[in-house]
Amino acid sequence: MALVIPIKVSSNFNVMNFFFMKTGFYRFMKDATLAPTHAHFDYIVIGGGTAGCALATTLSQNANVLVLERGGSPYDNPTATDLENFTNTLFNITPDSWSQPFISEDGVYNVRARVLGGESVLNAGFYSRAEEYYVEYAEWEMDEVEAAYKWVESKLVYEPQVTGWQSALKHGLLEAGVLPYNGFTLDHIVGTKISGTIFDPAGHRHSAADLLEYANPDTIVVYLHALVHKILFTTKGGQRPRAYGVIYQDADGVFHKAELAKNAMSEVILCAGAIASPQLLMLSGVGPRVHLEAHGVNPVVLDHPMVGQGMGDNPLNTVFVSSPRPVETSLIKVVGITNFDTFIEGFSGLKLTNNLMHRFSEGILNETSRSTLAITEFFKSINLRSNVLEIDGWIVNKVDGPVSRGHLELRNKNPDDNPSVRFNYYQEPEDLEKCVKGLKTIIKVINSNAFSSYKYPNATARELLNRMLTLPINLRPRHESAKFNLTQFCIDTVITIWHYHGGCQVGRVVDKNYRVLGIDALRVIDGSTFLKAPGTNPQATVMMLGRSWGRRFFEREMLSGEITKIIRSRIKDDRDINIWSSPFN
Repeated sequence: MALVIPIKVSSNFNVMNFFFMKTGFYRFMKDATLAPTHAHFDYIVIGGGTAGCALATTLSQNANVLVLERGGSPYDNPTATDLENFTNTLFNITPDSWSQPFISEDGVYNVRARVLGGESVLNAGFYSRAEEYYVEYAEWEMDEVEAAYKWVESKLVYEPQVTGWQSALKHGLLEAGVLPYNGFTLDHIVGTKISGTIFDPAGHRHSAADLLEYANPDTIVVYLHALVHKILFTTKGGQRPRAYGVIYQDADGVFHKAELAKNAMSEVILCAGAIASPQLLMLSGVGPRVHLEAHGVNPVVLDHPMVGQGMGDNPLNTVFVSSPRPVETSLIKVVGITNFDTFIEGFSGLKLTNNLMHRFSEGILNETSRSTLAITEFFKSINLRSNVLEIDGWIVNKVDGPVSRGHLELRNKNPDDNPSVRFNYYQEPEDLEKCVKGLKTIIKVINSNAFSSYKYPNATARELLNRMLTLPINLRPRHESAKFNLTQFCIDTVITIWHYHGGCQVGRVVDKNYRVLGIDALRVIDGSTFLKAPGTNPQATVMMLGRSWGRRFFEREMLSGEITKIIRSRIKDDRDINIWSSPFN
């Protein structure tokens, strides 16, 4: 059952825009090589990702908006986003691909998106809202949050059909004690549930980029392959720095300048994600002074020690379960939300070509100086007569939070390069305790009657766990004790589920209205502001955040327009109006 409502033709909708929408292109989406060298906009949105697309679409209803996306368009190769191509697209790290690899200083492989739509183009598609207490703690308005969630859901989200392997996982979770059964719901509730997906019944993905269909095509422009190098600030006298524009580079190496219009409410809004947003702040001179000066960043606009701090990535540990019977290809549809703050999910029937695995590993080799003997030995061991590696079942345990935190630092001044990131997985004992409890629950699922037909009868859960110790799933050392000690197993086999966040956290880098502390006309609206990951999977809340703040800006513009009309009706000489003294400044 699809949650998507029929397209409603709005007043700003025209036949030409419909044509471009149906073919996967928008007439306002262009390569940055076609951009003017200098232009002005009411809002400049850096990053056309999960938050940026929702935000820019909403802003365009009442303002001129520029979106700068460093990657390309997901519509250039529509089948690459289909469910069947999930792994091949995620692990395709060729220079022009949508997936950019990086390795944290913890020795864990990771990727970041470089495509319009951001992580929603690469992820497993699972859609689930944040916890109620999360919304309360963030001091968001509940009615605004609800309206924004529903707006996203009406356009992108479907109810999945749960059969076969996913059904066995669901019943296995219930048998393992992850209760109660909450059926299909988008809400975050302890127990086992089915949640939404951004894949339609035919297996086609509907990413955040699709939200641009609802933008006003006359007031928005999206430039692709537009690499922002720095945010520009006015720093006159002793006044607070104020963002007034950006410098970005197109694929031909030509630099362009975009500036804010002379409007009291015009702003630069960073939506570049948990890696690029703190990185770009630093490259623009906003960050820890000593660190910026050491990397030759000049000038240092504001000494902001907390930029890049509080980086978190929810640690994930997994078990591959070979099946004696055929399994369907499925991404996450079911989740077990435990009462000890872990989330158990699963994938089935994933396929990855050996050629792509080799290319991914070569990319990893280029990213690290660590020992890669495990990777080399792995490729010697796999059956090269088969061109495809198949993973029948993949059950994962994700730790909520996490409590453990790390930091991000610059490596150089190239905004397209990966910065140095350390997440400090399992540094805090609380995270480790949750992992152990989660793995014990997975063992119960594997041993359940409900799951028995999808596991070879002679394969024990402990043997399946120990097999993970032989696979090059990360670059961390292996310890013999991990074969019988779940705590050590958690440490040795930790991987990512790509839910990293932090670096521009609320209360530390931005205020509760997402304004960068100490700077005017600059906000950060994306996952880098999170103190912890929301819900089981963050994409729902990231898109909601973009939509809800877009609505706030829209309402602010409307209110300001009414106030301006009243003032102008009382003042004969408009030149007496000092628009820069607006109460919305």
